[in-house]
Amino acid sequence: MLLARVVGTVVATRKDPRLEGRKLLVLRHISPEGEELSGYVVAIDTVGAGFREKVIAVSGSSARMASGMKDSPVDTAIVGIIDELDLDRGSGSAG
Repeated sequence: MLLARVVGTVVATRKDPRLEGRKLLVLRHISPEGEELSGYVVAIDTVGAGFREKVIAVSGSSARMASGMKDSPVDTAIVGIIDELDLDRGSGSAG
């Protein structure tokens, strides 16, 4: 799974028929703290994500298992919108 932020959209008037009616979004990888990392990816949106939202994306065969993506030419799919992300920082002591 990948953590990412929606940073743009892709408009493609001609595409594979199995992608008709699907929204394509540009994602930027982010760290768990929300800092932008290098790298962009185009993903198909299966959950109705919006601009600047933090999302969970999957790639490879997992993307084709997302809702409605079976037998579609998809390599990355957005499968969740992040409402909150909490990291367990622990106490910092060995124990």
